[in-house]
Amino acid sequence: MVLALLALCVVAIVVAVAVLRRAGGGNFPWLQFYTKGKESGFSFHEINLLRRVAVENRLENPTSLFWSIKQLDRSIKGMIVKFRAEGSENNDDNIDFLGKLFDFRRRVELNLPKYTIGLKTSRKMSTGQRVKVSLPGVGAFSATVVENLKRYLALSYPEGPKLPQGFSWKGQKVNVYFWRADDAGYVFQTKVIEDFFDQNHPIIHVIHSDALVRSQKRRSVRVETSRPTTLYPLKGKEVASEEVETSPGLKCRLVDVSEDGAAVLVGGRAKAGLSIKIQFEINGAPIVMSGVVKGVTFNESKNQSILHMQATPLSHRTRNQILSFVYNLFQERDPEIKKTHPQSRQASSL
Repeated sequence: MVLALLALCVVAIVVAVAVLRRAGGGNFPWLQFYTKGKESGFSFHEINLLRRVAVENRLENPTSLFWSIKQLDRSIKGMIVKFRAEGSENNDDNIDFLGKLFDFRRRVELNLPKYTIGLKTSRKMSTGQRVKVSLPGVGAFSATVVENLKRYLALSYPEGPKLPQGFSWKGQKVNVYFWRADDAGYVFQTKVIEDFFDQNHPIIHVIHSDALVRSQKRRSVRVETSRPTTLYPLKGKEVASEEVETSPGLKCRLVDVSEDGAAVLVGGRAKAGLSIKIQFEINGAPIVMSGVVKGVTFNESKNQSILHMQATPLSHRTRNQILSFVYNLFQERDPEIKKTHPQSRQASSL
């Protein structure tokens, strides 16, 4: 009886040691880690997942996972490398686990000040910001901030619907819409005070506004890119799929991408509302996204359109592949393209 109890105690100790090692060992800062996790708004289950990441990657400072994007990227990459080495990258449990880590990654980034601090006045708008100028009763026009001066904004001459001969923007009351990089969508009302149509570089001047309305905050991180893409028209979103197409499609170019959509550059004029499928490659692997064109930015001088597609929900595997590209975990992105995307998809949010 005594021997049996002794054997049971030995087994219990061995199991306890094994569990402790797997959980991080006696040196793991349990109290600090869980306290920091709760302070950061994570649930107990989420903290356990991050603890597993900290242990697997042998982090010297495990609590950095709650605030360091760089540490999160390194750790997620470490988990992907580990799964690939084990041949378990396509295991459903591992795909789901990586998906949750990417959720944490997005959450930490979108809590950064650049995403949460809004713009209060048009006086802080950046030169080069693309905008939509809406003229009531006529339609929407595209323009760009050429200069931001004390009294007014100078905008490139609006391009859009045909206007009557002799029309002047001076005195017109308009609504200005724009999407600010790494932030949100904005709209404000203003008045055009000058129309310089006859200049070598036609511009208009609009009065500043200190009453910007902020909406449509960013829900995902997107990046610019420039890679060949094939587009396939769909009869409707109900036939959307991630099946790889082998037939020829419309050649176009991917200009930005995120986990919930993309923008593609095509020739000619296009209309919103189309259901499409796009196909491109990331690190040699085909990526397929389907969705609906929510907005179109047409460049009349080049006769080109940027289609802003809202994607149908992606499979966890495809989403993880795209996010690995978005966060550039394996240096897969185009080297000449910067991480943050400026305005190329703003029309989809206006």
